[in-house]
Amino acid sequence: MTQLMDRPILEAPGQSGGYPVLADLLTGVRTALVGLAVVTVPVLGLWIVTPYADSGAAGVTRLAGVLWLLGHGGPVLRGSRDAPLTVTPLLLGALAAVRLYRAGAGVAARRGLRSRWGGPLALWAGYWAVAVGVALNCAGAGPFRSRVLPDLLAVGLLAALVTAVGVRSARPAPVTVLPLLDRIPADWRPTGVAAAVRRAAGAAGAGLVAAGGVSVSVAALDTVAGGGHGTALLRGGPAALLGLLLLTVVLLPNAVLWGAAYALGPGFKVGTGTLVSPGGTELGPVPEFPLFALLPQEGPGGWRLAVLVLPLLAGLVPAVLLGRAAAGRCSRYEDGDPWRPAVTVVAALAAALLLGAGAAALGWLSGGALAGERMAWLGPVPWWTGLAAAGWLALVAVPGALLVRHRALSPRADRTPAHAPVGYAGLAVCARRSALRLRARTYVLVLRLSGRGPAD
Repeated sequence: MTQLMDRPILEAPGQSGGYPVLADLLTGVRTALVGLAVVTVPVLGLWIVTPYADSGAAGVTRLAGVLWLLGHGGPVLRGSRDAPLTVTPLLLGALAAVRLYRAGAGVAARRGLRSRWGGPLALWAGYWAVAVGVALNCAGAGPFRSRVLPDLLAVGLLAALVTAVGVRSARPAPVTVLPLLDRIPADWRPTGVAAAVRRAAGAAGAGLVAAGGVSVSVAALDTVAGGGHGTALLRGGPAALLGLLLLTVVLLPNAVLWGAAYALGPGFKVGTGTLVSPGGTELGPVPEFPLFALLPQEGPGGWRLAVLVLPLLAGLVPAVLLGRAAAGRCSRYEDGDPWRPAVTVVAALAAALLLGAGAAALGWLSGGALAGERMAWLGPVPWWTGLAAAGWLALVAVPGALLVRHRALSPRADRTPAHAPVGYAGLAVCARRSALRLRARTYVLVLRLSGRGPAD
């Protein structure tokens, strides 16, 4: 009896009993339902405030489900002619990916390493079960319809990839992002090269995203100052204007990536036979939409060619990071052996290739079809965007990293005292010394001019 009373009635997750698979399945269902609610609540709110709405609550929930599937990269059909709609709202996709990543990491942390894939598979199954219900509900007649099999395939693939990344992040073992570098001989693969390449590619990607944001901001200011060709959209009612504003916010990451492709040079398309690039713009009839109002006027680029400076600026930080790593100064706490110049060049080229692959993938994800025929493709051309991103980074990072490495390893840099102060205290000491030297030289100059100072 004493032994029975000492036993716990319910075992905590991670102990001998493990975490129930049913709870992981419900976690996947909850993750999908929360993401679906994030899309459904604004759509229902717009339907409530819209006077004389054409559809009922069932049609509104179908529209929210279609948007949720579209955010996962699933293709949908619209209109009576089954026009394809494949432009993925990246903001919705990012929200879904974040929730799946956190759910996968939480399931892996609760289960531990003893049962590795039982929980993630149950999480994926629960998420995909909700997607099955949404796709079947949206497959009937209506202004927007789902394509059941492609939509379920897109949702399942995204959920599997992001859940696997979340599960991997919960492991204590490090993740090797560049496994091909391990096959390089040790003399040509010094310590820290893979981490330096990842940091440089990430910094370059962040710089290109910032360049895209600057391009979109400048286009918005130019449109507002010039009156724009999308001011007719403001004549709608408050509900229509609010709906356009929400849709613009959802597609804003796509617009930033299009702006990055514009800054790189290849630009992007707004339909078949069109091109929007710094060298010139060729447009035809464009749908009335706030983001399309930011497009430049047709004709040569002119002053817009100045946007090509942004990729050059985006490559400066990666060049500095690679140059410091090549000089053996990977961090402020730990130094390593300097790299060879050829290794520095190879690392810069590897970062450029990694950035190019990421730019091509994001360019493909941000584009798609808005309808058939002329609007069969919108967005950047993926392989042109990837080549341009890799070329710009290689053009800046290779000579920049070699220059930073040379300056860091120069004898003048090596003569810096080991006890020299660093950080804000070092800057204050240097400023005080400079002020004292300037004061002393000024005093000597005054003595010389007055005739009381030394001749030399």
